Amino acid sequence: MRSALAVALTGLLLTAACKEGAEAPKGQAAQPATPVAAATKAPVVETGAAKPPTGNSIKVGVLTDMTGAYSDIAGKGAIVAAQMAIDDMGGKAGDKPITLVSADHQNKPDIASNTARKWIDEDNVDVIADLVASSTALAVMPVAKSKNRITLLSGPASSRITNEACTDTNVHWAYDTYSLAVGTGKEIVKSGGNTWFFITADYAFGQSLEADATHQILAGGGKVIGSVKAPFPTADFSSFLLQAKSSGAKVIGLANAGADTINSVKQAHEFGIVPKQQLAGLLVFISDVHSLGLEAAKGLLLTNSFYWDRDDETRKWSQRYFEKMQRMPTMVQAGVYSSLMHYFKSVAAANTTEAGAVMKKMKELPVNDFFAKNGHIREDGLHVHDTYLYQVKTPAESKKPWDYYKLVKVIPAAEAFKPLSESKCPLVKKT
Repeated sequence: MRSALAVALTGLLLTAACKEGAEAPKGQAAQPATPVAAATKAPVVETGAAKPPTGNSIKVGVLTDMTGAYSDIAGKGAIVAAQMAIDDMGGKAGDKPITLVSADHQNKPDIASNTARKWIDEDNVDVIADLVASSTALAVMPVAKSKNRITLLSGPASSRITNEACTDTNVHWAYDTYSLAVGTGKEIVKSGGNTWFFITADYAFGQSLEADATHQILAGGGKVIGSVKAPFPTADFSSFLLQAKSSGAKVIGLANAGADTINSVKQAHEFGIVPKQQLAGLLVFISDVHSLGLEAAKGLLLTNSFYWDRDDETRKWSQRYFEKMQRMPTMVQAGVYSSLMHYFKSVAAANTTEAGAVMKKMKELPVNDFFAKNGHIREDGLHVHDTYLYQVKTPAESKKPWDYYKLVKVIPAAEAFKPLSESKCPLVKKT
């Protein structure tokens, strides 16, 4: 239907695209041309190098899912988090003023890559943040690399990002599928959940998550007895859940995220699958638990790199975020803030926006903020830090709004992420 409308309304969309960004609500950055308008244009052909950065200012682009399955975990909240980082820098990195643009990639790689090209070629964007969804990230990373711009990924998860697909202008900030599998998958196998059936989002993220979780399951002596690929996004999981039920597996691994996870869990309860079989949400966000409610989500094990109520620093920052959004931040939204703050500090230290010099500083400087302690960026672009295994509380255990998690264990950085010795990234020097 979208393509038919595009044909009928091309003129109107292009007119709207020209006007887009001229006005914005007070306190919000002007928006670039909408991805819908961008999608109606002829395919973009590379015509040479992008304009070099001016060096006198910094333009940040937050490219995210504003309306789809991942809008709660990133979306408007990611843009708000980015603006908070800019405000906390006083609007400048060193002597360079910072501005912000944002767009909805609709979880479509072509829209994401076309938007990134336009931002860089026409609008001189220096850094692109968030890019929730592995497919959109993997589409934008080579575009940014070819134009010597930096990508900061807080939403995508696929471990391919810092392995086969790594670039020297990318940082994978918050988590990856390997760290999720090491936490949730490994712990469930240790506690007796040794037979698994996967319901997997059928794109790069889901495939990576199933593969990384399978590795941990087999290493722990478990067995995968089946899997099914679900189109992304999916509203009706009934046929997939019935296959999982009939498999007799002790554990149903949900290799999906956002709205897909919410629908999977709700429908598993409706079919009476829980508690006869255990659900393993391999990527669960606090927004998912909030939508599900504690009665449906109680007992779920999950791996997160950030929880708002972890300590005084996380509570302080999250309360500021809550005042703007009226909800607690996900680890994606917190990661957008943290990654941009590290970028801004690195620009100030390097006194340039040139990607190579800024990346050098980003890898030299440690990360010590509310998001991560003693974090560091490796040569493959992976931000390595401690992660945390949590269990969702029962309604009786929750004592206040958004009091959803209890800590099971801290997973040290050295265990949480794939060792460099196993990396497939061509940037990694093997000894």
